[in-house]
Amino acid sequence: MNAPAHPLPFGGEGVADTAGGFGVYVHWPFCKAKCPYCDFNSHVRLVPPDEARYIAAFRREIAHTRALSGPQRAQTVFFGGGTPSLMAPATVGAILEAINEAWPLTADAEVTLEANPTSVEAERFHGYRAAGINRVSLGVQALDDADLQGLGRMHSVAEALAAVAIARRAFDRVSFDLIYARPRQTPDAWAAELRRALGEGCEHLSLYQLTIEPGTPFERLYGAGKLILPDDDLSRALWDVTQEVTAQAGLPAYEVSNHARPGAEARHNLVYWRYGTYAGIGAGAHGRLVSGNVRHATFTERSPEEWLKRVEADGHGIISDETLSAAEQADEMLLMGLRLTEGVDLARHARLGGRIDPERLATLEAQGLVEFKDGRLRATAAGFPILNAVIATLAG
Repeated sequence: MNAPAHPLPFGGEGVADTAGGFGVYVHWPFCKAKCPYCDFNSHVRLVPPDEARYIAAFRREIAHTRALSGPQRAQTVFFGGGTPSLMAPATVGAILEAINEAWPLTADAEVTLEANPTSVEAERFHGYRAAGINRVSLGVQALDDADLQGLGRMHSVAEALAAVAIARRAFDRVSFDLIYARPRQTPDAWAAELRRALGEGCEHLSLYQLTIEPGTPFERLYGAGKLILPDDDLSRALWDVTQEVTAQAGLPAYEVSNHARPGAEARHNLVYWRYGTYAGIGAGAHGRLVSGNVRHATFTERSPEEWLKRVEADGHGIISDETLSAAEQADEMLLMGLRLTEGVDLARHARLGGRIDPERLATLEAQGLVEFKDGRLRATAAGFPILNAVIATLAG
């Protein structure tokens, strides 16, 4: 296979950079119930957590992480979980105050809170807005009551749509999640459900194919033959429907699983996908921080109780702080950046120490799976559905 006619940046010596922006991720690890498909770091507790104690712990870990990151302006903050909407608005406000003291928020900072669409949590939306939240992401997951029950969700379709309506009145920016490729789902049924979702007028949708995660109840059911998912052909048909319906409605994919009106992309997630830096705060949070020319991968204790003890004893819950090599940084950038329709800046990839093999690139181009244009490497519409294989070929 001949090398491509266009020149490729050659791998550099590997220099950590701070392009891509800076954000703060805050993890609230508690849920009312554990969904059977979920492998996130979420925990159910019969006794509600002591929020005052957690506020104090978040403050300490934020201060410790600020010492690691150096001075930054936070362009985004994301409260994830778990179920952050189980926190009182005052708790959210106190954590945001600590973040702003450590990393002053830019004037246009995006501050997102994940929420479950139950009526009790929806009533808190105006309180979250007053606390500083300006974007909400709702875990709707399905617009079919039987499927919601099968997914272990605690809300109905009516409750979900009521929460969406309340959220749109409280916030300028609203997103919600749906899961597709569910058992017995057909392309026509999914198209109708998706059009109903788009009819709610939100600016952003996250649309995830149902996957079987290790260690979940769904994995056990799947292994026992009690959970039947769509085969490869049906899954591809559902993917195609997703792209067609959202594009027609003006919310094309800007990332493999995320769709938005132009300008309404999730800016916090773009920090990840553009290989920016971010502080990970709370139990089980990941971070990527740059100090000098070194990029660090941090990870905190997953158990909420153990995390709390560590922070109270040591000022932080970080249990892993790994220096990433040039090759690891370049691979991470490629892995994250190719998820975006905008693709990867190969000059920056080279500065981080990466190198794309010309023959592999030429093979993928000939297959119509990627394109290299104006210095950027992108997956094509044909490449996105098999993105993992594309990345494996390029990075292998």
